[in-house]
Formats: sequence, structure tokens, C-alpha cells
Amino acid sequence: MTPKVVGYLTVICLSTCREGIRARYEDEMTLKCKWLTIADRSDGRDNNFNLLRMLAAIGVLVSHAYPVTRGPGTPQLLEGWLKGVTLGDACVLIFFAISGFFITRSFDRKKNLRVFVLARILRIFPALAVMLALTVFVAGLWVSTTKDLQFWTSGAQYAIRNFLLFLPAPDLPGLFTTNPFGPIVNSSLWTLSYEVMCYLWVLACGLLGLLDRPRAFLIALSIFTIALAAKAFWDMTTRFETLVYLGLPFIIGMSFYIWRSVIPLSGTLALSLVILAALLHPTPVFLPVMILAMSYAVFVVGYAKIPGLGQYNKLGDYSYGTYIYAFPLQQTAVAVGLATPLLNIAAALPLAVICAVISWRYIEAPALKMRRWTAPAHSVF
Repeated sequence: MTPKVVGYLTVICLSTCREGIRARYEDEMTLKCKWLTIADRSDGRDNNFNLLRMLAAIGVLVSHAYPVTRGPGTPQLLEGWLKGVTLGDACVLIFFAISGFFITRSFDRKKNLRVFVLARILRIFPALAVMLALTVFVAGLWVSTTKDLQFWTSGAQYAIRNFLLFLPAPDLPGLFTTNPFGPIVNSSLWTLSYEVMCYLWVLACGLLGLLDRPRAFLIALSIFTIALAAKAFWDMTTRFETLVYLGLPFIIGMSFYIWRSVIPLSGTLALSLVILAALLHPTPVFLPVMILAMSYAVFVVGYAKIPGLGQYNKLGDYSYGTYIYAFPLQQTAVAVGLATPLLNIAAALPLAVICAVISWRYIEAPALKMRRWTAPAHSVF
């Protein structure tokens, strides 16, 4: 081999090594500079969302304690600061933001119509049916002042209509008729029908293939944005207006999932959004910016590595049970004389948690396991 050839080979080797070292350095720098995203934390179950949902359910109970004991229209916590959004409203918005993310993830992972629908049915309806049956049974035997056949006939109608979600029955004969809030038995159930409608939105997006294509999902996002803008300029039915209101945090949660690989988890960004919402408080855009800031902050906390918080997941998800049992227990507490907010919270909260624990262990968790019995091995649309 001539010196000239050796020289050429040496130059080529050195150039190759230099390019390799530079590429490796750039890759390492890219990894170092890459921010932590939602996708980096969202694959497993190591998160704080069970705890956040439970705190939200408790927040709804605490917020309801004021109108339950003092009557409709009573100012609730945060209502003055958040331009009419109460603590209970904020907690419901948190529920919808979290639900938007995880329901979208559920469909995206399975991509199966039957599995998705079955999972949603098993999550909502078994616990709801038991709660409604217990409400009618306990009220009819011990609480209601009406003990004749009329109560049981109305009780059956009450349970069936509320179980169907879209035909709500608010009261039962002889129950809570002298309470300050009136005879409404369970004022929390109204959100469930909107939750189901949001599930249908995920289903539609999934069947159309929008969840796999972020650019295509912009179509769904644009449709919702138009509805949100229209809400500000035209009078709409109360139901549609409420759907848009609750749909905003839900579609934000969906968007967090769709763009999870690029959305950072940043406490600084969360604080910046909160500050932005505060600065926009006098303007008409305060509410949507506040919902965005609150939703994002929930996900930053939900995926934060905070020592000890992850242990809560070992207990279970008691939020749904707490949510659906709380209001009738609060009304019952008022009926027996616990008619101040603090007394009402002190009496109803422990009972609601006990009911939630029993519901999770013996109704909800076993029902969710039934999904495995019917889950097909392939995608079916």
C-alpha cells in the first residue's frame, strides 16, 4: 500500500471519527436540552390523578355544603374570585379535564368500539344503579314522611329515570321537603349525562381516525372553537351552553393527550398561565384562559414526582363513589338538624368516603374486571 493511499485512508478515518463524535455530541445535547413532556410520564400508572380526583370530589361536597344548609343562591367558595365559578364548579372542570385525557388514551390504546363502550358502561352504571337503589330503599324505610305505595312507585321511577341519565327525576315524595335547598335528592348527577356526551365525542373522533393524526384532530378542535365562540355571541339552549362549558376542559384534556409528546410538564409554565389568567380577569376571555391554566396545572401536579403521594394509588379510586353519594348524605344531615356548613361537612364527608370505599371494593373494581372477559384480541370498528 503506497503512502499516498495510506494518507487518503487516514483522512477518511479521521473525518468519519470526527463526524461520529460530533453526531454523538449533538444527540447528547439534544437529549439534555429536551424538556420533560407529558408523554415521558403518561405511559404507566405512577401518577397522582386518583388523589386529585378524590380531592375534587371532596371539593364538590365542601362547596355544596353552603347552599345545602342555607338555600339556593348562597355564595359558595371561590365564586367571587372566579367570576361566578364556585369551588364545586372548578372541581367538576378538573374532573372533565382529567377525563378528557384518560378517556382519549383508553380509546387510542385499544382502538376497539366494543371494548371502549363496555368500559364506559362498567365504570358509570353499576355503581350508579346501586347508589340509586340504596337511596330509594333507605329513604323509603327511614327518612321519607310518605310511607305508602305512592313512594315506592315514585321511587322506582326516580331510580330508572336517573339511571338513564337523560331523563332526570329530582325528588322523591316526602323527602327533604323542609330542607333549605328544597327536595332535590342528588344535585350532583346532572354532570353524568354531559360526561357521556363527551365520551361520544371521543368515540366519534376515534372512529374517524382523528386521534392518530394530530393535524386532523385540529378539525375537531376547530369545530369546538367555533361552538365556543358562538356561545359568546348568540343565545343557545341551556343544555348546549353547558355542554360547551364542560366540554372545554374535556377537549383540553384530549389535546394534552394528542400532543403529549411536545407539551412540557413545567411548573413555571403552569404558574405563568395562572398569572395570565389573573391579568385577564376583567376581560371576557378570563374563563377559557382560567380553565386552560387550571387544567394544565392539574397535569403538572398529576405527573409530578412527589414523595409519598404515589402511595395513595394503593387504596383505589374513591372519587366517583364520593361524588355520587355525597349530596343525598348532605341533605340527610340537614334533615336531622346539622344545618351549618361545617357541621354538614363534618357529618357527610366521612359517610360519603365510607360509601365510596365500599362501592369501589365491592361494585366498581369488580365491574371493571369484567372488561377482561369480553375484550377481543383485535381491533374492531
